[in-house]
Amino acid sequence: MTKLLEKAIAKSRELPEPEQDSVAIMMLSMTADDAQIDPVDEETRAAILEGLEQARRGEFVPEAEIEALWKRHGI
Repeated sequence: MTKLLEKAIAKSRELPEPEQDSVAIMMLSMTADDAQIDPVDEETRAAILEGLEQARRGEFVPEAEIEALWKRHGI
């Protein structure tokens, strides 16, 4: 294992469990034989990073809004 990968895994261990799972899913998807990874444009990358930062700050959409969204889409 490379030093960089060891460092990444060590940092991942410090994350909350849901974020550790996200890292694991990402890593496994990159190593799957049938996985195809499409590049992410900068706008999408920025939106993802902002969403993660909002989650770290505990800024979530109220449950009532989520339920209304699900209802509108028949979920």
